Amino acid sequence: MTEINWQKEVESRKDDFLEDLKGLLRIPSVRDDSKKTEDAPFGPDVKRALDYMIELGKKDGFTAKEVGNVAGHLEYGQGEELVGVLGHVDVVPVGDGWTNGPFEPTLRDGKLYARGVADDKGPTIAGYYALKIIKELGLPLSRRVRIIVGSDEESGMSCVERYFETEEQPTLGFVPDAEFPIIHAEKGISELDVSFKDGEASGEAAFRLLSVESGERYNMVPDHATAILEDVKDFDKVASAFKTFLANHPVEGTLEENGKSVKINIVGKSAHAMEPNNGVNAGLHLVAFLGKFKLTGAANDFVTFGRDYLFGDSRAVKLGISYEDEESGELTMNVGVIRYDVAEGGKYGLNFRYPVTANMDKLKNKMQTVVYEYNAQYTHYEDSKPLFVPKDHPLIQILQEVYTKQTGEEATLLAIGGGTYARHMETGVAFGALFPGREDTMHQKDEFSYFDDLLKATAIYAEALYKLAK
Repeated sequence: MTEINWQKEVESRKDDFLEDLKGLLRIPSVRDDSKKTEDAPFGPDVKRALDYMIELGKKDGFTAKEVGNVAGHLEYGQGEELVGVLGHVDVVPVGDGWTNGPFEPTLRDGKLYARGVADDKGPTIAGYYALKIIKELGLPLSRRVRIIVGSDEESGMSCVERYFETEEQPTLGFVPDAEFPIIHAEKGISELDVSFKDGEASGEAAFRLLSVESGERYNMVPDHATAILEDVKDFDKVASAFKTFLANHPVEGTLEENGKSVKINIVGKSAHAMEPNNGVNAGLHLVAFLGKFKLTGAANDFVTFGRDYLFGDSRAVKLGISYEDEESGELTMNVGVIRYDVAEGGKYGLNFRYPVTANMDKLKNKMQTVVYEYNAQYTHYEDSKPLFVPKDHPLIQILQEVYTKQTGEEATLLAIGGGTYARHMETGVAFGALFPGREDTMHQKDEFSYFDDLLKATAIYAEALYKLAK
């Protein structure tokens, strides 16, 4: 059989690829629980994005199936065994400061800008087109191939959990939702809420803390934070301290006096939770500022805990649970959700990415002593175990061979703190689509992908799927 020029096959379809991708990118598929229905459990826009992929597959002649209104698949080929490609069509909230509309895909200087173009709509379409090319070339396969599409990856991956309740597990597969070359180890991911009891204690305080609000998601560094203060004893002292604080920290902010209350706003920088140091946590900076003043009761417990144990410590050293291994690196901690209300108390929503050899249950128990000291308790805990596929596994070896052949680069094995759908497969790894040396704009404003990179990823995926399935 003549050697297939996969790149040429992709290039001949690039106009259709772009149009199909733009159609998906125009759907503002951010989860919205306020609009959820039985038919659209994550909101109508997320469901619209899932339906878009299902309809695209039907149009192109794939066997299509939707599962529980939260996931679905597009299948091609024959055979007992199954190769899976798992992508997602939901996106994180857009944030502020975009140059173009986040859902108005714009191709400029070789870069395609839109929310979700890198994470994960572009790579999902790349995986889809890879299978479409194999189908259109009529290549013989001994395994079936499924493009599995989820719609709740950014908020807990309940979509694939639901999918695999009734659908078969792939024999092996990959997830185009990270970076090249190959990610064979993913840290465990835990969510943990540390909550502080409501109520105020008597005693003299610099002000009464009414509320603190920062962050929407555990898996993002919050870039905005707001606090409302009341009964401020010395406004000039607070204003002066705030000015000094801003001069000495990498944040911007405003302080507004409004009748009896004072409103403080702080702006930091958003980033993915897998490396909190890539962002500037607005909420923790706000807590650190509030911690400069005398407070009482739950407000004091809440603020001093955040100031002393969370601020400026993404490796949880002060909590006594820092951990590192050779396979996957350091434990990281992101404080993604920060809330305080004078009537209800406060909470910190923590997101841990822990090494593949660590045990999060034990680490959680180890830091509980500190939590109790501040009259706090755990109120929410979820844990997704780490993923590890050994380097001599046939899946790894085929992906390495294809990647090296098409790029001329060594296919090194990586470990990440991010969580992909791969951890929900019995044997799966994350494979692209971000190439080494390219800027990672996932979860950031002006998210983009180089269009040629998406085409190159498609060629790699097409050859990989053919070799895995033939």
